[in-house]
This record gives sequence, C-alpha cells and structure tokens, in this order.
Amino acid sequence: MIDHRFIGHELPRFAVDVEAGRLSFFAKATGQTDPVYRDLEAAWQAGYPAIPVPPTFFFCLEMGSPNPNVMRELLSIDIGRVLHGEQQFVYHRMAYAGDRLSFAARIEDIYDKKNGALEFVVKAVHITNQRGEPVAELRNTTVVRNG
Repeated sequence: MIDHRFIGHELPRFAVDVEAGRLSFFAKATGQTDPVYRDLEAAWQAGYPAIPVPPTFFFCLEMGSPNPNVMRELLSIDIGRVLHGEQQFVYHRMAYAGDRLSFAARIEDIYDKKNGALEFVVKAVHITNQRGEPVAELRNTTVVRNG
C-alpha cells in the first residue's frame, strides 16, 4: 500500500523554457491544423505576440522536469503497475514560445478502491510564467494496480 503520509508532499520545483520547435512538432503530432501553432507570422497575424502553447502541451512540458519519475520513485510505485487515470486542465492565461514556465507539484490525495486492488494518487501542478503570473493548473490521477 502507498503510504498516505505523502499526502501534501511537495515535489521538487522546476522551470522549462517553451521552444517554438517543440510547439510546432507537438502541433503536427496532434493534428493541429491552425498555423498559429507552427508559424510565427501566422501567430502575429492572429494577434499573438509569439506562437501560443497548445492547450494540452503543458503535460508534455511537465515531462521535461529533471526527473519525470520523481513521484513514482518517492512512492515506490512499480511502473509496470501504473495506469494514467485522469487528466484535468484549468487555464488562467496564454503561454507562448519564449516563455519560461515554472512547475510546482503537490500530492493532493492517495486513496484505494476494491479493498486495495487499485490505489489512486492525485497530483496537482501549478504553472506560472516568468513574471510569476498563474498560467495553468494540472491535476492528474495515477492508478496503481495491485495483485
């Protein structure tokens, strides 16, 4: 069983620079057809100061942490038993290529179902830009299969 004493534990903070090339690659990979996600001129013409970050790209940026497995390692979770249960996004303001985004994550909850056959770890991530302004909040649930 995952130790419930980790509820409230803050994971190491980190920052990531948003690169236009990664945004373009993500847009292509996810089938974004709007050129504002790939082309600076198109972004300018649409009134953006730079190429905007596509809505779900924050999850990819989170994977850019120095150790994307830090929570799993902290909780001694075997990757072979992990399922991605749920992902939620709350947006506060746009982010753009050239921004430096800071990620602060916290384990919000740990609980089980089916007499411990399934354990759930809920993590909340607060993202701010280089000016300290809130950009987005991510909330994801990791499911651990036991037995």
